[in-house]
Amino acid sequence: MRQLVWPALACALLAGCSADRDCTAIGTPVGLSVHVNGPLAGRATAVSMEVCWDGACKPAHVELMPSTRPGKESCSGDTCSVTAVPDGGKHAFGDVPGLPDRPVRVRLALLDAEGAPVLDRMLDLTPRLRYPNGPACGAGGPNAVLTVEGDGLVTSS
Repeated sequence: MRQLVWPALACALLAGCSADRDCTAIGTPVGLSVHVNGPLAGRATAVSMEVCWDGACKPAHVELMPSTRPGKESCSGDTCSVTAVPDGGKHAFGDVPGLPDRPVRVRLALLDAEGAPVLDRMLDLTPRLRYPNGPACGAGGPNAVLTVEGDGLVTSS
């Protein structure tokens, strides 16, 4: 009996070391996400964004939308629901085909209803590769998040 234990244990250990990993077809959007907070969100109705690298610039097509947060939860029996309520902010995503995972320069402008700039900033940032299924499944593409605070401060992550 003892002679069967060691081979069985070795087989069990080797089975746990299998290199096969299921990777889904989930993708990562390549581009820049913009979150606008506070008073600027109330004045901004559009975004103009241009991304430059290797001596060339590409416009990012962006549509600014109201941001929401979870509202009050209501339950009836075993069914519950939550409504989305506006949080006073706005958000957008600009596709930037070919965006590299190295330093780029971004011109970000928030525009009012007449097309006049509410905010106009140039910033340098480095888009990061994202791994939606974990590092073993490979990168899904680079992107970055720009956050515009109510006082006009712009940060990237």
